[in-house]
Amino acid sequence: MSTATQLQTSAMGKVAVLMGGSSAEREISLLSGQGVLTALQSRGIDAHAFDPQQRSLWELKEQAFSRCFIALHGRHGEDGTVQGALELLGIPYTGSGVMASSISIDKVMTKRVWIAEGIPTPKYIALQQGSFDRHQVIEIPDALGLPVIVKPAREGSSIGLSKVIGYSGMAAAIELAGTLDADILCEECIEGDEVTCPVIGEGANAHALPVIRIVAPDGNYDYQNKYFTEDTHYFVPSGIPQGEEEAIQALALKAYRVLGCRGWGRADVMIRASDRKPFLLEMNTSPGMTSHSLVPMSARAAGMSYEDLCLQLLASAALDADSTKGKAA
Repeated sequence: MSTATQLQTSAMGKVAVLMGGSSAEREISLLSGQGVLTALQSRGIDAHAFDPQQRSLWELKEQAFSRCFIALHGRHGEDGTVQGALELLGIPYTGSGVMASSISIDKVMTKRVWIAEGIPTPKYIALQQGSFDRHQVIEIPDALGLPVIVKPAREGSSIGLSKVIGYSGMAAAIELAGTLDADILCEECIEGDEVTCPVIGEGANAHALPVIRIVAPDGNYDYQNKYFTEDTHYFVPSGIPQGEEEAIQALALKAYRVLGCRGWGRADVMIRASDRKPFLLEMNTSPGMTSHSLVPMSARAAGMSYEDLCLQLLASAALDADSTKGKAA
C-alpha cells in the first residue's frame, strides 16, 4: 500500500458499517453490509459491523466512530430515521440526507415530486387503510387499465408487490400490501423493457452510471428473482439504442437531483414497448450491495471495482448540517 493510500484510509477514521436493522429487508441488508465490510477492510479501512437492531446507536458516539456506511435497506435505514439520528450524533454517513431519504422511500410522495417537475412516472391511485370501500377498489382497473401493480408505499425489494390481471384479484393484492403499510399504491403497469440506472455524487457533480437491462423469468423481477436465483439475466451494456440509454441517464439524473439525493442512488425505469417512452418507478437511496446487486454491476462496467466503489461512497459521507453552513437564510 502506497503512502498516499495509507493517508487516505487513515483519514476515514473508525468506520461503522450499518447492516441488518429491523425492516423486512433485514436479510438482504446483512448480505450487503458484509460485502461492504469485507471490501473496506481489504483496503485497510478500520471498519466494523454494526447492527442497529442489536445495539443502541448511541454506542457509535461512545465508541468514537468517525463515519458510517449505511448498508441498511427499507424502514429505519433508508427512510430518514437513522439519518436523523446520525445528524444529532454528528457522525457523517453515506447516501442521501434526512429529507431526500424520507421522500424517496415513499413511492407516492416521490411521484408527487416527479410529476410536479415534469418527470414521467406511471399513473397511480393511492389508498389509505380505512378510507376506501369495495366499490372504489373495483373502479381502480377502470381508471388505470389492466394489469395493475399494487404495492406498499414504503417497502423495497418488491416485498408485498402484486401484479393484478383481473378485477377479482384487486382485493387480495390490496390486503397483502396493507399488511405492510397503511398507504397502498395502485399503479399503471408499463409493459416493456425493465432497466435501472445508478447515480453517484451530489448536485452538479452527480453523474449517471451505465444503464442495466433486466430480464427476469416471465418478466417477474420479484424478491426471489432479485436475490436468490441465477435465472434473471442482466445486460450491461444494456443493448438498448445509445440515444435511449443517454435519455434514461439524463432522466435518472434529473429525478435524483429534484429529490435532493446525494452520495448515490438507483433509479428504476420501465420503457413502454409501444412507443419506447421511459417511466420512472422509484428512487432507491440505499441500494443493495450483494453479489446480485445492480450498482456494483454498473460500476464495474464503468471500470470501477466493488472495493473502489465502496471507498468512493465512504469518502462522500457527510451531514445535512454541513451542507447548510454558509448558505444565506
